[in-house]
Amino acid sequence: MACNCNLPIITNSRGIPYFTTQNITVGTTAVDFALGLFRGLPPAGYITIRIANPIPTGTTTTLPVTFTLNGLARNVTLLDGSNATVADITGANIITLFNDRENGILQIISQTN
Repeated sequence: MACNCNLPIITNSRGIPYFTTQNITVGTTAVDFALGLFRGLPPAGYITIRIANPIPTGTTTTLPVTFTLNGLARNVTLLDGSNATVADITGANIITLFNDRENGILQIISQTN
């Protein structure tokens, strides 16, 4: 089979961005995990988040989850496109997400408890 050497090769020399939650805010409409500031995040790709702060006991498990990065809160979705809730990430330590900033996608790919 012939090589088509004109195809672009996409690489990420910095690896997958890794964030640790700084704090959690439990509101009446969502539970938000603050991730802080990060410059140079690619517009699309994977990110890894370490949940350093447990969700407070007694938090309503049906509340949607958001992550705030660079001052912008974004809804987190599951693979089927539905909003992730507290019940979906309770007990998680590490979450891998697909981030597509231009299309507003922040989707859980996997998690480790």
